[in-house]
Parts: sequence; structure tokens; C-alpha cells
Amino acid sequence: MSITDPIADYLTCIRNAVRAHRKYVDIPESKLKREITRTLFKERFIQKYIRIRDNKQGILRIYLAYTPEGSSVIDDIQRVSTPGRRVYYGAREIPRVLNGLGIIIMTTPQGVITDREARTLNVGGEPLAKVW
Repeated sequence: MSITDPIADYLTCIRNAVRAHRKYVDIPESKLKREITRTLFKERFIQKYIRIRDNKQGILRIYLAYTPEGSSVIDDIQRVSTPGRRVYYGAREIPRVLNGLGIIIMTTPQGVITDREARTLNVGGEPLAKVW
């Protein structure tokens, strides 16, 4: 079985691990997945991540973040732009997720950044995922 949308598979692995209350999840590494993971870490949606070297492409081990009460920091994570339906936002068209409580992870000419950073830098781009 070939994966036609590796980003959707990445998000699904995280969503399933959160729902199963796993401590961490292992995901095959790519440069884009590493940048999305870095953004999730910077925004404190995950606790930490490490890169595990193997003789193939490598593995990202993502440690999920939970509150002291035991609920996950990530309530939901959704794919926005897909290979079959590309979506692009201009700098002034970027919507807010839950009135600013969530983020949109975007790929822009400045790299992979959040919607807040894109508004600050006044750049548009392709929204990859919504996280809240």
C-alpha cells in the first residue's frame, strides 16, 4: 500500500496516539514532517521530539503533552490542504482557529510557520493543518 499523502498519515498517527493516551508515537521522518514537529514543539502542543537514526530515512519519536489532569494538550488536529484540493491563503485571508486558541501550520516562502507568524511577516501560503 502506497501513501499518497504522507502529511495526512503523519497527522492521523498523532491523532490516534492522543486518543489512545500514548506517551509517544514513532513516525517515518522527512524534512517537512520534521519542520511541522518543530512547530508543534515550539507552540507547546508536544512535550519533545527526538530523531532516531536507522539505515533508512530515519524516525521521529514524538512525545505527546498532557495536562496534570491527564487530558491531552491536542484536542484535534486536521489536514487543510490536500494533494487533491490545494488551498492557499493570502496574508490578509488567514483565518483564526477558535478565536486564536488554536493554530494553523502553514508552509510559506519563509518556511513552515504558524498563522500568527505569517500575519506578523505579512506572507501567505498553503495551510497544512489546524491544531487546537
